[in-house]
Amino acid sequence: MIFGDIYLVEIPASAIEGREQQGLRPAIIVQTSDNIDKVPTVLIIPFTTQIKASNFPFTFAVLPDSSNNLSSVSVALIFQLRAIDKKRLKNKIGKLNLNDMQVLKQIIKTLLNI
Repeated sequence: MIFGDIYLVEIPASAIEGREQQGLRPAIIVQTSDNIDKVPTVLIIPFTTQIKASNFPFTFAVLPDSSNNLSSVSVALIFQLRAIDKKRLKNKIGKLNLNDMQVLKQIIKTLLNI
């Protein structure tokens, strides 16, 4: 499990109705491999197939390819960066290509102002 891997994850429903992603969906691992074994959680960015979500800031569309193995165009919801328990990771389905990883890193830097 490394930065840029795409896993199928189970994001639990919130007790309070809100706008957070939930359910079984692909998500990008955004924690460095140096830190993954140190804690029981992992930082992820969930995907949605709702293309209109790309109108929000801090998102980008990822086209399916042989590296990521996504079944359709998916929008990475970077503004929904969150930690989940590693037990919620189901299986690795792919990996972002290098260009998409660069875009992701730049948007994270902008979002977090680092």
